[in-house]
Amino acid sequence: MKSRNIIVWSIIALIILYLGWKMLQPMLSAIFFGVIAAYAFLPVHKKLSKRAGEFWSSIILTTVLLLIAAGLAVLLALTLSNVLNSAYNYTTLTFDWLYSLPLPLEVENTLKDIQSQMMPYLTNYVLNYTLSLPRYIIQSLVFLIVFQYLLANSNEVAENIPPLLPREDRELAQSLLEGADKTLQALIRSWLLLNIAKGILMTLGFVIFGILDLAGAIVAGILTILFSFVPLFEGWMIWFIGSIYLIKQGMVFKGILLAVYGFTLVSPLPDYTIRPRIVAKDAKLDSTMVLLGMIGGAMAFGVKGLIAGPIVFNLVATLVREWKRINKTRPSKHSS
Repeated sequence: MKSRNIIVWSIIALIILYLGWKMLQPMLSAIFFGVIAAYAFLPVHKKLSKRAGEFWSSIILTTVLLLIAAGLAVLLALTLSNVLNSAYNYTTLTFDWLYSLPLPLEVENTLKDIQSQMMPYLTNYVLNYTLSLPRYIIQSLVFLIVFQYLLANSNEVAENIPPLLPREDRELAQSLLEGADKTLQALIRSWLLLNIAKGILMTLGFVIFGILDLAGAIVAGILTILFSFVPLFEGWMIWFIGSIYLIKQGMVFKGILLAVYGFTLVSPLPDYTIRPRIVAKDAKLDSTMVLLGMIGGAMAFGVKGLIAGPIVFNLVATLVREWKRINKTRPSKHSS
């Protein structure tokens, strides 16, 4: 009788878990980015909550993100088709420029494979999933709810983490959490936020210098963000192409100004001035790990994998480092 009850309740539990998963699955991307955004804004929230309180601080920050999301929705509704067309044209020009360089045959073939697969995938993904306006509104709502909840209850969430740690080897678990925290902060602040800022500045630069219209400039900004994660290219490649274009059009002074603008505000100068200041010295981020994490994450999880992949890879490295460090300090059983 008892075993039968266990089987019945196990089936009920599995059904509940399955239904819960089915309901959460369409919202996973929004929940994931809500958690990442809340973590990124946590330092600002802590400072603001000293004056406004935790709840109102979370409301203020959520309102700011709501205005940004509403602005993006309007911008997408007005420029989506132009952005997609510009994305195809500008990316094609970028690859044409790469082919003009003296690249090894293997690298050129790899670039051709990437080009043949990237644009159809991105176009279908953008049209049918990510940027469809109704879905965007729903995802934004879920994102904002998760963001506000985590900020408003940040202290409770932090207090509930230590009891979840195992009693044995608590020191190890605590060290791993600290290492993970440092890695996440460095990744979000240095790689994510700085690269987004580069993309925005590049978009403004292309509009100011009259290289592309708003739709094309948005694409240039997106490519700047993506290429800034890749050590081989970095964001300088975008402004360099723009400068070459202006010089070829006879606008030499404009081309030089864009080069100075890009060098100073986009890449590489910020990588050597701003990045070292916002990255904790003891949070070691490896460029190769970030690159492999982006590729593997994108293949496994789509757009959110661009963030999740590097986080997972760097967390693995953190786990290994902390495990080695604690094993070295732990006394050997044979020596006792």
